[in-house]
Amino acid sequence: MKKKDLGKKGEEIAAKYLIKSGYKIIEKNFRTKYGEIDLICEKDNSIIFIEVRTKSNLEFVSPEESVSSKKIDHIKNSSLDYLSKNKKKYKDIKFEFIGILISSENDYKINHIKDIIF
Repeated sequence: MKKKDLGKKGEEIAAKYLIKSGYKIIEKNFRTKYGEIDLICEKDNSIIFIEVRTKSNLEFVSPEESVSSKKIDHIKNSSLDYLSKNKKKYKDIKFEFIGILISSENDYKINHIKDIIF
């Protein structure tokens, strides 16, 4: 599977997982001049910015290890851009990560890391 297709498949898996977990997805692939936020969700009057990383093997690094400090800066700046454009008030602003390791078409593992502090 090509990298772009793998990423899209991972984001689809993550979105389904989040909906089953009570999240409401309000944006997918939100783009700014700083980069992209994969998923923006609401849950319990909080806004949650979610980075999704998908791998088909662990040859080099795990999904969790593949997030660079530069990507973290892009996520922070993009989330500030989103919040400045959307004036809705939230109780909390959160950052989360979903790592997906796909073994085959229907066999995968999800690692959901909540309440990340940058």
